[in-house]
Amino acid sequence: MLYSILKIYARLAIKLYCRSITCNHKKAFDTNGPLLIAVNHPNSFLDAVIIATLFKYPVYSLARGDVFKGKLVQFALKLLHIMPVYRISEGAANIGYNYKTFDACREIFKQNGHVLIFCEGICVNEWHLRPLKKGPARLVLQAWENNIPLQVLPIGINYDAFKSFGKTMIINTGSLVSKNDFSLANTEGRNIAQITEALTRQMQHLVIEIDTSDTVKRQQIFATKQHPLLKVLLAIPAFAGLLLHAPLYATVKFLVQNTRVHFAHYDSLLVVFLFMAYPVYLFAIALTGFWIWGGWYWLALVAVMPVLAWSYIQLKPRT
Repeated sequence: MLYSILKIYARLAIKLYCRSITCNHKKAFDTNGPLLIAVNHPNSFLDAVIIATLFKYPVYSLARGDVFKGKLVQFALKLLHIMPVYRISEGAANIGYNYKTFDACREIFKQNGHVLIFCEGICVNEWHLRPLKKGPARLVLQAWENNIPLQVLPIGINYDAFKSFGKTMIINTGSLVSKNDFSLANTEGRNIAQITEALTRQMQHLVIEIDTSDTVKRQQIFATKQHPLLKVLLAIPAFAGLLLHAPLYATVKFLVQNTRVHFAHYDSLLVVFLFMAYPVYLFAIALTGFWIWGGWYWLALVAVMPVLAWSYIQLKPRT
């Protein structure tokens, strides 16, 4: 229940944080399960949030195990359909927990569910595909060995910028990968290598490669056209949106910058803070206006302010 409610809210919130999200094949997000969603990982858990909002089905996500600290955090992440995967760097003693997660994934697949896994195994803010880990292929192979008709959907998620809102995104989906695409009469290691190589070939065409310093190429690739009339119509609402939301954004940005969070997770943490604070901020402004000046029309701001914010996002200068 909590997951379904938050997914609706997240779909609305993403429209305020992203200027546009372009998908090369939107019907791919209607793919029935069992399905493993294999994604690159340029922007921390924001990647999982955005992909989950695009699918009409519930999506279970695999996340780095070191965030699962404390029973309260574990309980909350479980409600959000997030499961842990541990790396050697997070302690060899924790690797055994991965078997439980993989067992849980197979049970989800048996129920025709959807699981998202980050193929690179690490998050780096860059326009580049890193070598794929063996984990996704191992999970796929185990499902096929258990006669689960699992398919794999490779996805490349690309941002025009990190550490800023008003993003333009290009999400590329590849072709479905199934058991029939391989000859699995080899050793386990060779079978895993085959699957990994097939995913890598697709992902290389889905992830946009841009040198970090090449801002010109980046702006050309992510350029979006806007009708001049739209700019005129949105000018005043956009200015109002800027003024009304500046206090919230400045405060949240200050808090995030002082959390000493790793730079790769800054953008995602900013989204989470805004995600939690925005409803409170809306009602605080509406109730303050009602308290000082009276009139229930102040409550209309709860509906109007997101529209003003969207207007500003559309006209916001690119970074």
